[in-house]
Order: sequence, then C-alpha cells, then structure tokens
Amino acid sequence: MFTGIIKAKGTVSAMEKRGGDVRLCVRSDGLPWSDYEAGESIAVNGVCLTAVALHVDGFDTDVSVETLKVTGLGGLAVGSPVNLEPAISLGERLGGHLVSGHVDCTGRVLSREADARSIRLRIEIPAEYARYVAKKGSVCVDGVSLTVNEVSGNSFELNIIPHTAEVTIIDDYTTGTVVNVEVDLLARYLERLLDKDGDGISIEFLKANGYA
Repeated sequence: MFTGIIKAKGTVSAMEKRGGDVRLCVRSDGLPWSDYEAGESIAVNGVCLTAVALHVDGFDTDVSVETLKVTGLGGLAVGSPVNLEPAISLGERLGGHLVSGHVDCTGRVLSREADARSIRLRIEIPAEYARYVAKKGSVCVDGVSLTVNEVSGNSFELNIIPHTAEVTIIDDYTTGTVVNVEVDLLARYLERLLDKDGDGISIEFLKANGYA
C-alpha cells in the first residue's frame, strides 16, 4: 500500500525489451537505496512495481505486458522524469489517502491554467471510471494523492499548490499529457456493497438505518 505522497523524483535510465515485456531502470538521488532490498514494492508514477535489483542510485524493475497495456508506463523513454514512492510501513503517517498502486485507467490533461500561485488542471478519464470521482473526494494521479475540486461529465478539476508542483512531475504537464489514474478504493467497495444484482446493502437499508 501507498499514501500518494511522493518521496522523490527519479529519471528513467533504461527501458530494455525482454521477451515481450520491459525491464525498467530508474535512477534517483532522493531515496536511501541501501535501505531497500530486491522484492520490495515501489510505485512509479502510481504503478506498484517490484524492485528486482537495487543500486546505489536507484533500482530496476520488470513491467509486464498487462501493466504496459493499462498504464502510461509504455510511453516512458530514457530521460523521462517519474514520481517515486516506496510502500508504506505500519506506523507511518498517512498524509494522503490509501493507494493500492493498481492503476484503473489512463487520463489525459485537457487544460492547464495558472490560478494565483497554483496550477489548475482538468483531466479527462474514460466514462466508466468517472462515476468513482467525486467533488472534494480523493484521486491518485501519477501516484500523487490529490483532492478533486470539481467534476463535469467524465473530467475532473484539480488545484496543484506550488510545493506539489515542485516535488512531483506535475509541473511538467501540458495539454495532452497522459497520466495514470487510480480512483478512491472506498468508492470501489461502496459500489460493490450497493450492488443491486447481488446481496449487497441497498439504498433502502441505508435509509432505514439512518445512513442516507
């Protein structure tokens, strides 16, 4: 599990094709790599990956065909900047929201505008995932835990404060940038509980018990 609080930025040093999938090599001076071991989980742009080799300045990981298909990692190239977050340990501060590192879909930046000292972004996602995004709720974009300002159709608006822009790759976003999006886990489970076709909790049950 992750929190959506980026611990460091890194740079792709190599992308090697291996038997149909990819060996991704990331380098960064922002994390104490000697503290980590092969087999640990590290989120790269919000995608949970397993470190297969550690180096003094970064790590290598294998990216499966499925991950390449459902995320934007296949669009990376040597020199691409990436957001990095190692998996959390029990007892750590939960500064963002619980993030699994299992990306739901990719989105596309529709617009970027200055808003005082902040950046206002509008991001479009596939319609089937827009139902999980709510005003003032949480969403994870390229591994960054963010609060949704507004929702309109299958797009949502975010406000990026200067600190977040500085310590993540969001400051590099332009119109058309493809991003990884993970919706709030709670929205996913709530939908399952309210599944009308199953034995889940109904709206009528919630109303009868004072929850709606």
